[in-house]
Amino acid sequence: MTRERLSLGSKGENIARHHLEKSGYKIIAANYRTKSGEIDLIAKDGRTLVFVEVKARSDEKFGSPFEALTPKKCRQISKVALEYLLQHGGTDQPARFDVVGIRPGTAKEVEVIKNAFDFCYEW
Repeated sequence: MTRERLSLGSKGENIARHHLEKSGYKIIAANYRTKSGEIDLIAKDGRTLVFVEVKARSDEKFGSPFEALTPKKCRQISKVALEYLLQHGGTDQPARFDVVGIRPGTAKEVEVIKNAFDFCYEW
Protein backbone atom coordinates (compact mmCIF):
# COMPACT_ATOMS: atom_id res chain seq x y z
CA MET A 1 0.00 0.00 0.00
CA THR A 2 1.37 3.42 -0.89
CA ARG A 3 2.24 6.00 1.71
CA GLU A 4 -0.42 8.29 0.21
CA ARG A 5 -3.17 5.66 0.65
CA LEU A 6 -2.04 4.95 4.22
CA SER A 7 -2.18 8.67 4.99
CA LEU A 8 -5.68 8.97 3.49
CA GLY A 9 -6.83 5.94 5.50
CA SER A 10 -5.42 7.34 8.73
CA LYS A 11 -7.00 10.75 8.14
CA GLY A 12 -10.30 9.10 7.28
CA GLU A 13 -10.27 7.04 10.47
CA ASN A 14 -9.57 10.15 12.55
CA ILE A 15 -12.43 12.04 10.87
CA ALA A 16 -14.75 9.04 11.39
CA ARG A 17 -13.72 8.67 15.02
CA HIS A 18 -14.42 12.33 15.76
CA HIS A 19 -17.77 12.21 13.93
CA LEU A 20 -18.87 9.04 15.77
CA GLU A 21 -17.84 10.43 19.17
CA LYS A 22 -19.85 13.60 18.47
CA SER A 23 -22.78 11.31 17.64
CA GLY A 24 -22.58 9.58 21.02
CA TYR A 25 -20.50 6.50 20.19
CA LYS A 26 -17.84 5.48 22.71
CA ILE A 27 -14.73 4.22 20.89
CA ILE A 28 -13.24 1.21 22.66
CA ALA A 29 -10.64 0.07 20.10
CA ALA A 30 -8.99 1.32 16.94
CA ASN A 31 -7.27 -0.77 14.29
CA TYR A 32 -8.11 -4.04 16.02
CA ARG A 33 -5.98 -6.69 14.31
CA THR A 34 -5.91 -10.45 14.27
CA LYS A 35 -4.20 -12.78 11.82
CA SER A 36 -7.53 -12.84 9.96
CA GLY A 37 -7.64 -9.10 9.32
CA GLU A 38 -8.47 -5.74 10.85
CA ILE A 39 -11.46 -3.74 12.01
CA ASP A 40 -10.97 0.02 11.82
CA LEU A 41 -12.97 0.98 14.91
CA ILE A 42 -14.90 -0.86 17.61
CA ALA A 43 -17.36 1.24 19.56
CA LYS A 44 -20.37 1.17 21.83
CA ASP A 45 -23.57 2.88 20.72
CA GLY A 46 -25.69 2.65 23.82
CA ARG A 47 -25.69 -1.06 24.71
CA THR A 48 -24.80 -2.17 21.17
CA LEU A 49 -21.27 -3.15 20.21
CA VAL A 50 -20.47 -1.66 16.81
CA PHE A 51 -17.79 -2.85 14.40
CA VAL A 52 -16.98 0.08 12.11
CA GLU A 53 -15.40 -0.02 8.66
CA VAL A 54 -14.14 3.34 7.41
CA LYS A 55 -13.94 4.04 3.69
CA ALA A 56 -12.38 7.33 2.57
CA ARG A 57 -11.97 8.61 -0.96
CA SER A 58 -9.82 11.50 -2.18
CA ASP A 59 -12.10 11.83 -5.20
CA GLU A 60 -15.03 10.00 -6.80
CA LYS A 61 -13.05 8.79 -9.82
CA PHE A 62 -13.33 5.19 -8.64
CA GLY A 63 -16.83 5.45 -7.19
CA SER A 64 -18.27 6.23 -3.80
CA PRO A 65 -16.59 5.06 -0.60
CA PHE A 66 -19.36 2.51 -0.07
CA GLU A 67 -18.69 0.80 -3.40
CA ALA A 68 -15.33 -0.34 -2.00
CA LEU A 69 -17.04 -2.59 0.55
CA THR A 70 -17.07 -5.93 -1.23
CA PRO A 71 -18.67 -9.21 -0.10
CA LYS A 72 -15.15 -10.54 0.52
CA LYS A 73 -14.37 -7.58 2.82
CA CYS A 74 -17.67 -8.10 4.68
CA ARG A 75 -16.74 -11.76 5.30
CA GLN A 76 -13.30 -10.73 6.55
CA ILE A 77 -14.72 -8.10 8.92
CA SER A 78 -17.29 -10.63 10.16
CA LYS A 79 -14.54 -13.15 10.92
CA VAL A 80 -12.47 -10.62 12.87
CA ALA A 81 -15.61 -9.45 14.72
CA LEU A 82 -16.39 -13.03 15.75
CA GLU A 83 -12.81 -13.46 16.99
CA TYR A 84 -13.18 -10.25 19.00
CA LEU A 85 -16.48 -11.40 20.52
CA LEU A 86 -15.09 -14.80 21.45
CA GLN A 87 -11.92 -13.32 22.94
CA HIS A 88 -13.75 -10.63 24.93
CA GLY A 89 -16.78 -12.65 26.02
CA GLY A 90 -19.25 -10.50 24.14
CA THR A 91 -21.28 -13.12 22.29
CA ASP A 92 -24.40 -12.38 24.34
CA GLN A 93 -24.64 -8.66 23.58
CA PRO A 94 -26.25 -6.93 20.62
CA ALA A 95 -23.78 -6.07 17.87
CA ARG A 96 -23.87 -4.58 14.39
CA PHE A 97 -21.67 -3.48 11.50
CA ASP A 98 -21.60 0.21 10.55
CA VAL A 99 -19.76 1.75 7.61
CA VAL A 100 -18.51 5.33 7.57
CA GLY A 101 -17.96 6.85 4.14
CA ILE A 102 -15.85 9.98 3.82
CA ARG A 103 -16.01 11.92 0.58
CA PRO A 104 -13.72 14.67 -0.67
CA GLY A 105 -14.43 18.34 -0.24
CA THR A 106 -13.61 21.19 2.03
CA ALA A 107 -16.26 20.16 4.58
CA LYS A 108 -15.27 16.46 4.48
CA GLU A 109 -18.69 14.98 3.92
CA VAL A 110 -19.20 12.08 6.35
CA GLU A 111 -21.99 9.53 6.03
CA VAL A 112 -22.70 6.70 8.46
CA ILE A 113 -24.67 3.66 7.41
CA LYS A 114 -25.82 1.84 10.53
CA ASN A 115 -26.27 -1.92 10.32
CA ALA A 116 -24.72 -1.78 6.83
CA PHE A 117 -24.43 -5.54 6.44
CA ASP A 118 -25.26 -8.75 8.25
CA PHE A 119 -22.80 -11.14 9.82
CA CYS A 120 -21.56 -13.19 6.88
CA TYR A 121 -18.89 -15.66 7.94
CA GLU A 122 -19.06 -19.35 8.64
CA TRP A 123 -16.38 -21.36 10.44
